[in-house]
Amino acid sequence: MTPHAAKALSRELFTRLRAEEEGTARYQQVRTALIEMNLSLVRFIARRFRGRPEEWDDIVQVGTIGLIKAVDRFDVARNVEFSTFAIPYIGGEIKRFFRDTSWAVHVPRSLQEQRIDLARARDTLTGRQGRDPTIAELAAHMQRSVEQVIEVMVASNGYSTECLDAAGGTGHSDDHALALTARLGVSDPALENIENVHALKALLGRLNAQEQALVRLRFGHGMTQTQIGAKLGVSQMQVSRLLTRVLTALREGMLADAPCDDA
Repeated sequence: MTPHAAKALSRELFTRLRAEEEGTARYQQVRTALIEMNLSLVRFIARRFRGRPEEWDDIVQVGTIGLIKAVDRFDVARNVEFSTFAIPYIGGEIKRFFRDTSWAVHVPRSLQEQRIDLARARDTLTGRQGRDPTIAELAAHMQRSVEQVIEVMVASNGYSTECLDAAGGTGHSDDHALALTARLGVSDPALENIENVHALKALLGRLNAQEQALVRLRFGHGMTQTQIGAKLGVSQMQVSRLLTRVLTALREGMLADAPCDDA
């Protein structure tokens, strides 16, 4: 299939997807076809990260999650190529995966590699001596200075951070080994949402009666687009387009009112 034909087919499938009711077998069939048809886009982007130590299959799998999000959020009426829309989703999901699974702090690559040598040396000497080796013994085994071994040991702490839920303790009998989170003040998540709720309330007040009813039926009552269409006397396609326009306006309004981090 030529690239032009593939783009045309993709656009046709997206049009059919928006015409189907969410959750139906037909909707899932079209959605699956779009995902499978664009998997090559995931592999194309994943190749940029092939030099990373993570498994190739893991990278592709994470990228596919981004592709699925893009398929679910793409609006063919925007007159933009799906590949242009999907690339940030796929790349962002892969980068988030690296951020969550890589070193906690930036450590020079040479020290990252020496961490593996240090671990092997420690295992070898522990098995040979029946106890943990000293720094001097590790230095002699690795043919490095004591200072170099200490530097690698310090750098190794950057591979994983201390879990806040790990039990702490001073070793005293009256110490209940509370997790660090139990000793820290906790922010109420509801407080963080107050500003967003007030901003969204103001934006909802700017919608007309039909738009407010649409939002209330979709998110307040959990009705499908077909049910909303029957309730409002419009087609499911009109509901889909109107819902997309309303959500886009609300999203842009929230972003416009968001405080700047640099302020």
